[in-house]
Amino acid sequence: MTTIASATDTLTRDALTVLQPGFTGTTAPDWLLRRLGEGLASVGLFGRNIASPEQLAKLTAQLRVERDDVLVAIDEEGGDVTRLEVRAGSSFPGNHALGAVDDVELTREVAFELGRRLAGCGVNLNWAPSADVNSNPANPVIGVRSFGADTALVARHTAAYVTGLQSAGVAACTKHFPGHGDTAVDSHHALPRIDAALDVLADRELSPFRAAIAAGTRAVMSAHILIPALDPDHPATLSRPVLTDLLRGDLGYTGLIVTDGMEMQAIAATYGIERGSVLAIAAGADAICVGGGLADDETVRRLRDALVAAVRSGELPEERLAEAAQRVRELAHWTATAAPVTDGDGDGRTDVGLVAARRALRVTRAEGEAGFTPLTEPPYVAAFTPVANIAVGDETPWGVAAELARLLPGTETGSYTGEDAGRAALEAAGGRRVVAVVRDEHRHPWMATALDTLVQARPDTIVVEMGVPQAEPRGALHLATHGAARVCGRAAAEAIVGA
Repeated sequence: MTTIASATDTLTRDALTVLQPGFTGTTAPDWLLRRLGEGLASVGLFGRNIASPEQLAKLTAQLRVERDDVLVAIDEEGGDVTRLEVRAGSSFPGNHALGAVDDVELTREVAFELGRRLAGCGVNLNWAPSADVNSNPANPVIGVRSFGADTALVARHTAAYVTGLQSAGVAACTKHFPGHGDTAVDSHHALPRIDAALDVLADRELSPFRAAIAAGTRAVMSAHILIPALDPDHPATLSRPVLTDLLRGDLGYTGLIVTDGMEMQAIAATYGIERGSVLAIAAGADAICVGGGLADDETVRRLRDALVAAVRSGELPEERLAEAAQRVRELAHWTATAAPVTDGDGDGRTDVGLVAARRALRVTRAEGEAGFTPLTEPPYVAAFTPVANIAVGDETPWGVAAELARLLPGTETGSYTGEDAGRAALEAAGGRRVVAVVRDEHRHPWMATALDTLVQARPDTIVVEMGVPQAEPRGALHLATHGAARVCGRAAAEAIVGA
């Protein structure tokens, strides 16, 4: 006979089980360890939690003392979005660079090696890959996080990435369902809306997710976007027509559904994180991602209590919460028992990130510059710096200056913004050769103006585009890296000096 006390304990444990909170610091706080003992099954890691691979391995081991099958999740896309190498920049190019190469075996290798490094640190769930089709060039939050603007290309590389990552024993979490590529608003700040017809959504947005499901992705992350053709009232994260009818029903997906961060303003500003979490679980989500900005025990307690209260009031069926918690436990069991496969000789290619970055590099010489001479003297690097979106963060270094300084000691750099940036860079450069570094020039009119000023005054300027290359190439030498990861900067620097 089930007692009231045991039923309450089960309900409370289930409410904790569906949460994926974060925390501050490089060691696990006491409250987090206590919650793991009470039923919490997942922990989310961010750049603030990571100082080195060795420290991260100790941290995850600390968590597993309390719960040996804990899901340790991370937002490690490689490329511009890195947590594992947040302070130095990633050793792996991101999706857009891999899409530019368009070698699915290379994408699988990169994902395998990235997964191998994560697994070696005790991380077993990666909130990646991004399966968004970057169909809107003005998209402020996806961009180089996407494999590209071609649906078929995105689909085949999404599947390859899922296969490679999970071959290393790390669960993939394909995002952002049903597709964040045709947005002009960053959901960290407000609620984006996509006014596409159902047939367009089916052919464009959903195709990469079908490919990911066919490849066996263990998790899918929902998007905080409103798509009236699917649900005119609720964003996808809170929508039963999107999560249950479409993802579960039409697409036949049976794995874990994780929400994007509930503290993002697309949800928090309208619904609040407690109400939003209840609605998400009711709609069909299984795990609540929270902790990018909220990372304390009070947040965990509030969300747990909100879920319990919703069950007791009849707003959230207890069976739905129990089903969600069970899916979390099933994924935890898979990660605890998954045996990584070997890749060739068993070790993978540790240099595969650099290989991919070099292959992704696109070089355009101006007319009359076919005999471009590699630099032998230290240049002046003018970085035209846009505001980074929150997913990328502003703590991760980008550009080519560090790599050029390694190859040409004495290289100097300056960071510029605004329409006077070109004139300021010219003044600072003096007589030195200028390397101008931009990121998504097509999205920033001031950047285009500044670059025009610089190139007109100094036609020998070398231009490095580290975002999505949309603008016409200019300068004596134009390098498109398809991403701003450290390894992309290295590939560009090598080309500049002819290494």
